[in-house]
Amino acid sequence: QVQLVESGGGLVQPGGSLRLSCAASGSIFRIYAMGWYRQPPGKQRELVATITSGGNTNYANSVKGRFTISRDNAKNTVYLQMNSLKPEDTAVYYCQASIRITGWTTRDDYWGQGTQVTVSS
Repeated sequence: QVQLVESGGGLVQPGGSLRLSCAASGSIFRIYAMGWYRQPPGKQRELVATITSGGNTNYANSVKGRFTISRDNAKNTVYLQMNSLKPEDTAVYYCQASIRITGWTTRDDYWGQGTQVTVSS
């Protein structure tokens, strides 16, 4: 069993900052790319940022220059530092990881349960 557990969401005023964390645990052989997605109210889930095991990053245009994704491979954890938050960043944020649970299985995508981020004055 693999679990992804997110933390760090909450209510913040426009212009503020939050840091999300997501720790993977369980039977893990190797973690490949990790990422953050979000689902705004009434909309579909969308990509926020991804990071490879080697540290290469990719961001949605809407968050470039404001959000930073990072990871600690020793802790199987991915982070999302969110600065200059806007009301349109309000969403449920989900972490995702591509994981192999043994050396002879293919990788599968795993998701966290989601954490609410609300940007409002």
